[in-house]
Amino acid sequence: MVFLGFLLVAAAIGVGAGVVLGNTGAARLDVFGQAVPGIGDQWQVFLAGAAVAVVFVVGMMLTFTGTARMLRARRDLRYLREEHEESLTTLEMEKRRLQRELDRVRQGGGSRPAPAPAPDPAPAGLGRRVAGRYQNPAASPFFDRRD
Repeated sequence: MVFLGFLLVAAAIGVGAGVVLGNTGAARLDVFGQAVPGIGDQWQVFLAGAAVAVVFVVGMMLTFTGTARMLRARRDLRYLREEHEESLTTLEMEKRRLQRELDRVRQGGGSRPAPAPAPDPAPAGLGRRVAGRYQNPAASPFFDRRD
């Protein structure tokens, strides 16, 4: 997009310079030594200049927009890279700490690791757990049969 913007700016500058340097008559529009057909009045020459100015402005907008997007992308990538490095550093420190703790436990010195957490109690209203499933105490005896 930046290249396209530069290309449009260069084209607008070139056409503008060609118009200014090639026009010696009052209402004749010459571009690079060639007369532009259909333009014979001064207002038509003015509109042609305005069109060149619009192309120039659009080219500059594309250039600045592309540059801003490129800078924003670089800034975002730099931020993500720093964040990634920080998280890696944190994980490496945690790994070293856990490795030291594991070595201390294996050697018998230091405290034992905490026991695994107890399983969650039965959700309210489900009763006791039988054969891996919760039994509803208010259930009918029909469903408790094992025929």
